[in-house]
Amino acid sequence: MSTENEGTAAPTPPAAPSAPPVPVAASTPDAAPADRIPGTPAEPAPGVERTQQLPPTAPPAPPQAPDHAPAAPVDPAAPAQGYAQAPPYGQPARTAAYGAEGWPPPPPAVPAYGAAGHGGGGWGAPLGTDGTPPPKPKGKGGLIAGVLVAALLAGGVGGGIGYWAAERSESGSGSTTISASTPKDLKRDSGSIAGLAAASLPSVVTIEASSSSSAGDGEGGTGTGFVYDQQGHILTNNHVVASAANGGKVSAIFSDGKKYEAEVIGRAQGYDVAVLKLKNPPAGLKPLALGDSDKVAVGDATIAIGAPFGLSNTVTTGIVSAKNRPVASGDGSGSKNSYMSALQTDASINPGNSGGPLLDGRGAVIGINSAIQSAGNGGFGGGQAGSIGLGFAIPINQAKNVAESLIKTGKPVYPVISVSVDLQAKADGAKVSEQGAPANELVDPNGPAGKAGLKPGDLITEFGGKPVDSGPTLISMIWTYKPGDTVKLTYQRDGKPTTVDITLGSRVGDK
Repeated sequence: MSTENEGTAAPTPPAAPSAPPVPVAASTPDAAPADRIPGTPAEPAPGVERTQQLPPTAPPAPPQAPDHAPAAPVDPAAPAQGYAQAPPYGQPARTAAYGAEGWPPPPPAVPAYGAAGHGGGGWGAPLGTDGTPPPKPKGKGGLIAGVLVAALLAGGVGGGIGYWAAERSESGSGSTTISASTPKDLKRDSGSIAGLAAASLPSVVTIEASSSSSAGDGEGGTGTGFVYDQQGHILTNNHVVASAANGGKVSAIFSDGKKYEAEVIGRAQGYDVAVLKLKNPPAGLKPLALGDSDKVAVGDATIAIGAPFGLSNTVTTGIVSAKNRPVASGDGSGSKNSYMSALQTDASINPGNSGGPLLDGRGAVIGINSAIQSAGNGGFGGGQAGSIGLGFAIPINQAKNVAESLIKTGKPVYPVISVSVDLQAKADGAKVSEQGAPANELVDPNGPAGKAGLKPGDLITEFGGKPVDSGPTLISMIWTYKPGDTVKLTYQRDGKPTTVDITLGSRVGDK
């Protein structure tokens, strides 16, 4: 997921916490409130699992034609020839942590077991072991070339074996095979994977984004998006198009190969959602149907569509592995990070899938593929990491609310409670900061939490009836609601629990 990182054997990951694991930002002397931007890097909290945005992938370079004659048939008695190796993978990436209502610091280093590979992968550019970004890859030509070479080798071996079998048949010692008859009009049921994919692919686009550059080599990459309405709006991840947001170029390529210029009309960095508008949309646009992500159940079937590593119109399947997974993700660039209360799926998604739809078994969109967790230290060299079956999607109910705001005003609106959370506190909950700023800045007396009676030092343990185990978890929960919603919040003071009703405030725009 922009759309969408790893290297020595990874140690056994720490035991999972009782609540879903999330990245927790390190303490800073001046913990920032939810609507302000902390500027210091965060240290990983013990036992916290991290993810990464799926980075956009650079468009693949066309494969070079072989400059040699086709391989001769293979003698079965001859020694086996070498095969093409799989494309290399990258180094461990960094991930993000978040503050109470504001932007989290840049992502901390990921432990060996938890590096992710985007949209942005875990998503974004991989970081070296010393914390510095490695040279940017020039594209995915290496991957494509590797695939083609493997195909050529397989074809050569197959031809040789076929020739050998024919010779044996002529001598009367060969085997006989039977081919199944195929109907002239082989049809797939509309409810099958093939049927749903055929119906959905025309509404999914591959997005190419590039920044403006006087040298003509602006930064950019490839991601995915899907048709949101008949007016030509395309829904995708912010990290897919962020490089083109200020004077860059964006285009959308449909499954039939037709390419249309587009513009970014609004993006929300915290939610990692963006909306594009086709400049000259074609007639007959068919928006994908939106499902209800609140009604999704663990075990439900999923279908992911995207352009992993630039391979457009790729379809993969899986199930919903978990719901309400607190995920903090970043693109490894040191810019602002995003987090979500995500749907987890084992459908294979990779860099380039970011912004693409996650469908349910009926073909309705239930999420936007945004991040993956990748195995660290895989020992395969440099490059971007791939899927290990841990993908995360923004629930479509949340993404829809954000999209409507962006279409109407061009700006995102965030719900807030106006407190600063101590991200360094080792407590089973989200602790309201006690130092680093005046008390009226740590808890705004006129803000939602202040009006409900919260004070510095209180420990928030539940929000909306669900347990809170950390500051990032609290943020992911808050952002599933809308400003003006009234939610029950439970906090402890001196060991005594208190439950109050809190009406969420709002903040317009990204800071």
